[in-house]
Amino acid sequence: MMPPDIHESTPQERESYIKETFHCIGDCDNCGLCAIYRGQDIMSVFRDYIEGKATFLEVNKRYR
Repeated sequence: MMPPDIHESTPQERESYIKETFHCIGDCDNCGLCAIYRGQDIMSVFRDYIEGKATFLEVNKRYR
């Protein structure tokens, strides 16, 4: 599923997408999300996306 476009979705839709896509599975060895996002809370990482200030891709590029 593609992330909702910031111009065609609500903050609630974007937040739901992040929660569904990046939920913790409790198995860090097989997931790696914490390492990618440097141990930060995923909702904090994507706050600008959820608020419509940056696209999903722009936020992801900050962590490459």
